Amino acid sequence: MRRLRWTVPTTVALLASLLAIPPAHAADPIKDPIPEDPAASGLGLVLEEVAQLPTSTPTPPELVTDPRLKRHNRINYVGEIPDGSGRFFVPDLNGKLYFLDKKTKEQKTYLDVGATFAPDFFSAQGLGQGFGFTAFHPDFKRNGKFYTIHVEAGSALTNKKPDLTPQPKTAYHGVINEWTTNDPSADSFEGTRREILRVGFSGRIHGIQQIDFNPNARPGDRDYGKLYLAVGDGGNGNVGANGGDPQNLGVPQGKILRIDPAGNDGANGEYGIPDDNPFAGQAGKVGEIYAYGMRDPHRFSWDTGGKKRMFLAHIGEHAIESIHQISPGSNLGWSEREGGFLFDEADRCFLYPLPADDIENGYEYPVAAYDHDPPPGHSCTSDSGHAISGGYVYRGGKLPALRGKYLFTDIVDGRLFYTEEREMKRDPAGQKRAQINQFTAYDTTGRPVTMRELAGDDRVDLRFGMDVKGEPYLVAKANGKIWKIVGTRTFADCTTSPVRVGNATAAEDWAPVTPSKWRFPGREVVLAEAGEARPGPRRPFEYAVLKKGPELGSTDIRAEVRLDTPVEVSNRDVIVVFGYRDDTHFYYAHLSSDNKIYPHNGIFAVNGADRVRIDGQWNANRSQGAPPAIKDAGWHDVRVKHCAGTGEIGVYVDGARHPLMTAVDTTFDSGRVGFGSFDNTGSLRALTVTATRAPGSRG
Repeated sequence: MRRLRWTVPTTVALLASLLAIPPAHAADPIKDPIPEDPAASGLGLVLEEVAQLPTSTPTPPELVTDPRLKRHNRINYVGEIPDGSGRFFVPDLNGKLYFLDKKTKEQKTYLDVGATFAPDFFSAQGLGQGFGFTAFHPDFKRNGKFYTIHVEAGSALTNKKPDLTPQPKTAYHGVINEWTTNDPSADSFEGTRREILRVGFSGRIHGIQQIDFNPNARPGDRDYGKLYLAVGDGGNGNVGANGGDPQNLGVPQGKILRIDPAGNDGANGEYGIPDDNPFAGQAGKVGEIYAYGMRDPHRFSWDTGGKKRMFLAHIGEHAIESIHQISPGSNLGWSEREGGFLFDEADRCFLYPLPADDIENGYEYPVAAYDHDPPPGHSCTSDSGHAISGGYVYRGGKLPALRGKYLFTDIVDGRLFYTEEREMKRDPAGQKRAQINQFTAYDTTGRPVTMRELAGDDRVDLRFGMDVKGEPYLVAKANGKIWKIVGTRTFADCTTSPVRVGNATAAEDWAPVTPSKWRFPGREVVLAEAGEARPGPRRPFEYAVLKKGPELGSTDIRAEVRLDTPVEVSNRDVIVVFGYRDDTHFYYAHLSSDNKIYPHNGIFAVNGADRVRIDGQWNANRSQGAPPAIKDAGWHDVRVKHCAGTGEIGVYVDGARHPLMTAVDTTFDSGRVGFGSFDNTGSLRALTVTATRAPGSRG
């Protein structure tokens, strides 16, 4: 692990050398750092609305210019007080701490942090400014202690002094307070408080994001009662030589700090520095530092099972959202690295490959990550609208399908993700990462929904929370609501019976568009000649509809297919038709060796007009869909499941547990099935269809 020593002569020399030479990387920039999108998981979360917290406004309101701060409220976490009382706590960045009864859902204002520190309290600028977080001491039931973060400006900048080295031109203070209630069972605060730490920031972004205690620590353990602080870089992390403040061990910004609120050997005598911190007692280094090299360390948590590892969700500059394992002395590399890539301050648009000797630096690279994929024409220096919010590894008892999964969200668009904890492994070379999978969300009626729909806004501002038993909750600033995850569902898990159709390889079983192009040799259905474009909407050129059996409702199609066009052709395909009403009204799954253009390798609807892509895997920003379904000339198992009631459509290849493609669309709730190709040739065999009978159908 690199250890930096900062002195005036060295800094001046380095600055001079940096100004004298161009960037020291010879490699070309990486335009798509992480080509793989999060995969459809086939697993869904059932959400039940718990509460909606009161409206609130930032302080002072006349300074609010960013529309992203004008939310229903700015709640950013839900947790449970560790005293067995069954009370949730919910901080609102605009100033209030709410208690919410777990059973009755009764809401109470426990403490008004904003009013307590007025007029210096500040939440009017910066997405994380205000009353940021609350952490209850693990022994709160006995000692009544809890801790808060808030931001101050105004007269505080002249009347109060940061305890650790502030950034130049400090404009905001991040303040940690300890509160001691007279009665831990009370639903409104009465007691005392004391300030334990104040940190100065030059910018309105990336302040102190979270404070918390390690839930794995027990009385008598060295980590028991130690408070961890996620301290951002104040928006200043990519300024200056050698990685700026995040790489400078002489300042607190861009770090995770670890302090002892019960100690007194800290900078101001109001807290202690644990002697097992990695830099404790080292001259010129902030002893409070536990890990460093961070831009915006948004949320951290500890796995309460397995190896009890600490994980951090780290918000990137313009490309990478990442999850890291954190150990004492970990260096995430910012701003010399972003994710597992070289960051060059002189080039704000692209990242670069790591140098050949990079492993010598000892950076802590992500165990999982995804990139931003900004739309074409988007300015590389502006926000593309993505930010990770870490959750935690689920070890609860009520949702067995989630056990061992690290749950997290994209704050902005509200996507729900997970990785498998067992796959989250360190790679010193920064190249291997765990697969990220995406959940589907459902309401309690079983209807697929999106978090944008539930929040009523395209910007969801979504975060995970949990109760003391590890059961998950979600909070959204957009409408100030809290949801509990009350169950899980398998995607497209509908009944497809009593109809069963098989043994369908005879010519009389099928109705082709162009019969002369088809062959029925016995055990196969063969499209021997490519079709040709026909008048009317843009749709597959050639297919055959299965006549055998009745018209179908919810359908489960299983078959083996082969792409007969030579593998040298890059855009080979076959299609599986379902929900067929007539030649201009049907669905089809397009199975292709190419996934780089809109018509390939996706799920489509033809509804009296040109086909429209409806699957969730198409990424228009990078012009890429799900991984190619079929690449060779062999036979492949294909399954297409369509649930008429919910509109769920899943496409599975070669027995995969997770769907390759998914869609939710209710245009057609019944119809027939078929097989063909857009403009190639292919074969089908071993077809079995199980389904519900469409209302009023015969056959």
